[in-house]
Amino acid sequence: MKILIVDDEALARDRLRELVIELYPETTTIEASNSNRALDKISEHSPEIILLDVSMPGMDGLELANHLLKLKLPPAIVFTTAHQAHALSAFDTNAVDYLLKPIRKERLRIAIERAATISQSKLASLYNNTKEITVRRHLSALVRGNIRLVAIENIYFLKAEQKYVTAAWPEGELLIDEPLVSLEAEFSDHFIRIHRNTLVAIKYIEELRRTNEGQNAIKLVNIPTELSISRRHFSAVKKIVKQR
Repeated sequence: MKILIVDDEALARDRLRELVIELYPETTTIEASNSNRALDKISEHSPEIILLDVSMPGMDGLELANHLLKLKLPPAIVFTTAHQAHALSAFDTNAVDYLLKPIRKERLRIAIERAATISQSKLASLYNNTKEITVRRHLSALVRGNIRLVAIENIYFLKAEQKYVTAAWPEGELLIDEPLVSLEAEFSDHFIRIHRNTLVAIKYIEELRRTNEGQNAIKLVNIPTELSISRRHFSAVKKIVKQR
């Protein structure tokens, strides 16, 4: 059995590792100090269980748990937290159990046993019933079986193409398996619609232009090609640009 311990505090990771080894000497323990490193460890080691701290800088444990929905065989998650309110939130996610800090060895044993014996069908049900209970700071995509993250603040534009949405950012493009209309509603403070199939990041708007054909277009920072603005959305885009 492989258990991944995710906590930004080294002492907390040390304490959990010691308890796990006392309970299960044959278990392989892996550690990560934040959610991004946790994704790397998940890709490298495929742990069956994650002991996941809720409160971490950057992407917290609740958001990470939601991104793990994309994995074909997601790990069982046991949240760790010092706050009762966070523990209650854990039950709105794909958590098998939660542990309140300071963590007692016997309570940890119960949580790990529960996670280790849960069936794949039950685990799938937990993931399918997951609710969005945290503000997302990232979008995620499954790339060759691994989760790839892109920070919302780094996205230039989102463009719907067939059943996927293309997210353009400094490192290239990612295909996001979410409806454009849902992304527009969730991130309305970051993006504005310029076309029926395109949202652009407000902070990356450089200027509005008229093409040689007399069409309205928008120039984004670091994007060489102009994006077309439909007549329907032009007034709203122009208003946003003036208000910045």
